[in-house]
Parts: sequence; C-alpha cells; structure tokens
Amino acid sequence: MAINKVYPNAQAALSGLLRNEMVIMSGGFGLCGIPTALIEAIRDSGVRGLTIISNNAGIDDAGLGVLLQTRQVRKMISSYVGENATFAKQYLAGELEIEFNPQGTLAERIRAGGAGVPGFYTATGVGTQIAEGKETKEFNGRTYVLERGLHADLAVIHAWKADREGNLLYRKTARNFNPIMATAADEVVAEVEDLVEYGQIDPDHIITPGIFVNRIVPLETVDKRIEQRTVRKRQ
Repeated sequence: MAINKVYPNAQAALSGLLRNEMVIMSGGFGLCGIPTALIEAIRDSGVRGLTIISNNAGIDDAGLGVLLQTRQVRKMISSYVGENATFAKQYLAGELEIEFNPQGTLAERIRAGGAGVPGFYTATGVGTQIAEGKETKEFNGRTYVLERGLHADLAVIHAWKADREGNLLYRKTARNFNPIMATAADEVVAEVEDLVEYGQIDPDHIITPGIFVNRIVPLETVDKRIEQRTVRKRQ
C-alpha cells in the first residue's frame, strides 16, 4: 500500500517530528541549497535547545541565522560560521557552543553516520586544537586522529526535483551536503522545487533514493539569495 509522503506545507511536514533538545542536520552551503521553508517552520514551532549540524550558520537574517536570532540553537557542529554576526556575538558571550570541523572531516562524519560507520581515522587536524582529547593512532609512520560518525534525529534538506516516492535530484552546487544528510537521520524531510509523478524521473538520474525520504514539501516559490555578489567590469 502506497504511503503518501507529500505534505501541503513545511509546518505540516514537520508536525510531530520536532521537540526540544533534538539534533537536526540542515543541508546547504552558505545560502545555496538550504531548506529555507523548513528552517522557518522550525523557527515558528518554538522548539529550543537545538543542536544543528550544518556546513555553516547562514547569515544574520537568512538560513539558520533566523534560528540564532530567536536563540533556539544551543550548539552548532559546523566547518564555517564567518558570515554571521549574531553567531559571533552569542559565541563570544558564552551563549552558544560550537564544534568546529575541517570541512572534509565534517562531510565524512556525516557520510560515515549514514553508512553505519561509528568512527574513522584522518590525518586532518593532527597536532591542532581539533585533535585535543581525541584518540590518535599511527599508520605507516603517520599519525591520524579518530573522528566519530554523526547521526541526527531529523534532517531537513532541499532538492531540485522529486517524485511522489521521494526520489530526489539536486541542481549543480545546490547538491552539496544534502545527499549525505538524507542518509544520516532518523527522519528526513525534503523541500522540493519541482514535484513530478511516478516514473517521470529516469532511475539512472536519481541521487537520493526515496527509501531515505519520509516527507516531501513542494515549494510554491523559491527565494534563491546570493550571499556576496561579485562582478567584474565590462571590457
């Protein structure tokens, strides 16, 4: 019997999934490929004490930055937070915890969590603060540090196209962290720009199989913001 994964809006798609103190993965890189509607629905729900796993913390008034403005985030597990003054202010005041990761390490921790791998060794970060308090081991004369896989209660992701089974496609660099996060959470909710019927996506083109996706939100409009616009003078 087919399961209806399509929900009318972000609030409905997150109904019954949110609670205080939960761990949420949020896809995107900067403002590219971020699940804006789902992030705003999390804000509107009022849940607090969240641990957010994401490449970055958005900017002050967009992306995950809106959750920082309302002080709903207790901890960020990220690789870059340099565009958000609200984040910096809360962190320096001791109001927000940060677990920094080299970007490749963060990606591999998420991928490992999705694959059921509890930990892995990497040379990245050895001899720095990143390695403090972590187990190290030598392989072939080189020291490596043990990093743990990451898993979340909920992943919110953004896709370009989906069918009603939840099979997902991403568009260009908006793919970023979304596919691996879709494998590494108990519940996965995807907002999509284009919802099509069964059979309209070539199976060879599917990036995230629908078995990983619990709920889908088709977007009526998509606001694709640019963090920093850089152009060159015409020749």
